[in-house]
Amino acid sequence: MSVRAPAARRRTLMNAEEIERAIARMAHQMVEPEDAQSGLILIGIRRGGESLARRLATRVAEISGLEPALGFLNINLYRDDDVTHELPESDIRQDVRGRTVVIVDDVLYTGRTVRSALDAVTDLGRPKAIRLAVLVDRGQRELPIQADYVGRVIPTSRRERVDVRLAPQPSPSDDVSVADWEHAN
Repeated sequence: MSVRAPAARRRTLMNAEEIERAIARMAHQMVEPEDAQSGLILIGIRRGGESLARRLATRVAEISGLEPALGFLNINLYRDDDVTHELPESDIRQDVRGRTVVIVDDVLYTGRTVRSALDAVTDLGRPKAIRLAVLVDRGQRELPIQADYVGRVIPTSRRERVDVRLAPQPSPSDDVSVADWEHAN
């Protein structure tokens, strides 16, 4: 007799349409302050924040008529938790000094990734301000980090894994789902 593993309990939290609405709302929030249109730099944290940063940059340009600078950040050297991934190098071609930098990531969880990104950005110079944009804030913080622009707050437990599938351009396959860690792989 064979024993079947329990089926993964995965549920969709955001579909492509809901993600696109959240991105549009976040982009509008970014350009609301009068001084936000000039000198805005969006920096996507490598892997998770890259596609979101691209899509936010496109939306900000559509809304404001000004294309924000766009860069990508590899935070491996700044991590404090011995988690490293094979990632492309950072690609930030603009000077951050005196500018508003928006760090972009897909999911905000413990805050450790964002803390690493803050260290990396400040090593590049002193921005006028640093903001944080995330598609999903799942709670469970270990550090006092709070996002300025949030697509959706989705309370989760530590047993759950949030998966974000996000293409660089809007796609019907975009989604955010959650599954138990034991069943996530």
